[in-house]
Amino acid sequence: YAFRESLAGEHDLAVDEANVLGVLSLMFWSLIIVITIKYLVIVMRADNDGEGGILALASLVTGKQRSRRRLVLLGLFGTALLYGDGMITPAISVLSAVEGLQVSTPSIDRWVVPIVAVILICLFSIQRRGTERVGRLFGPVMLVWFTVIATLGAIEVASDPSVVRALDPTRAIRFFIDNGGRGFLVLGSVFLVVTGGEALYADMGHFGRKPIQYGWFLFALPALVLNYLGQGALLINNPTAIENPFFLLAPTWAQWPLTILATAAAVIASQALITGAFSLTVQAVNMGYLPRMRTVQTSPHHRGQVYVPAVNWFLLAACLGLVFIFGSSTRLAAAYGVAVTFTMVITTVLIASIARDRWGWSPLKTTVILAPLLVIDLAFAAANIFKIPAGGWFPLVIGLIGFTVFTTWWKGRRLVSHRVEREGLTVETFVDSLS
Repeated sequence: YAFRESLAGEHDLAVDEANVLGVLSLMFWSLIIVITIKYLVIVMRADNDGEGGILALASLVTGKQRSRRRLVLLGLFGTALLYGDGMITPAISVLSAVEGLQVSTPSIDRWVVPIVAVILICLFSIQRRGTERVGRLFGPVMLVWFTVIATLGAIEVASDPSVVRALDPTRAIRFFIDNGGRGFLVLGSVFLVVTGGEALYADMGHFGRKPIQYGWFLFALPALVLNYLGQGALLINNPTAIENPFFLLAPTWAQWPLTILATAAAVIASQALITGAFSLTVQAVNMGYLPRMRTVQTSPHHRGQVYVPAVNWFLLAACLGLVFIFGSSTRLAAAYGVAVTFTMVITTVLIASIARDRWGWSPLKTTVILAPLLVIDLAFAAANIFKIPAGGWFPLVIGLIGFTVFTTWWKGRRLVSHRVEREGLTVETFVDSLS
């Protein structure tokens, strides 16, 4: 849905060669800079005893007490924002996949929402089986998925190899020059291709850094790039395909099987956010920011693989509510990405502190490497601000509620602890009472 929303969504840009190549260039370099360089290469170096996620980053911050406290509060706010977007990810992913049925069977439109609801209920119902079992079930499906989308893209690229011009970063610059303010706002839709970065990092405790990196470089990145290039080639030659360029890459006979496969892949993509939410919740409990809740260790081999029933059913209820309220991926896309952009900004700020204080980076090295990443994060955040009135307020409200819960519980525990220390028995008094 990212390509469709970038051109035909609220921006309503002309589907011509210049715009297609410009958007493609933005998508490609976003994947390279944000996901590959920032998260896979830099951020994943920081882990808290194998655990990833913004809360793990916050726990690694050192330095003066006052500045450390501010950064930890930033990390808490970023974590709370992730819950907001975490409710949207499964809903929009499955919705956009099931909507592919409308390409070949328009009459199925009224059944899309009920089908999505059933799929989401099934997805959340199997979480108790644990990441390892779910991974064995989903792993082969993802291999097929990446192979299929890469093949579809490669076939279209072969018919118009000139689309590879989009890999030239000057195409992105030219896009901004040609479209001015509207071109900048398109970043809010382009950002949809990188929203999974924080979930990848949060899942490090479930899967490990190396498996995530191998999976990205060997399968996900090549397949995504080929498919986006294929969609670009299709749109250059057939602008009317903007209605749903991904599904129209496939011949008519293959659209139903592709929809089924896309739905399975969307379910699996949602899995990353769900398991990430489990990990973040357990970290928050262990750090004293949430009350204790039932947690199930689902693997005897990996300590980070956990299942938190309360979080699971809360996310399911939220996802179902969003599906029934918004009803389509296009409307939901207006609410998606707002919160996670701010989380990504906070992640860059935290990693800068860790790089300087823990990794021993000089101020010059920290600035040269991380300042450009911060500028890109801020650009995405600024473009997404305009989504707030159209639904982007929802994850922000959830984030504020979550942040309030975190800080209130933490302050409450501190007050109780201080009172116990002040009014409790000393060892000497206890010994005297025994005699």
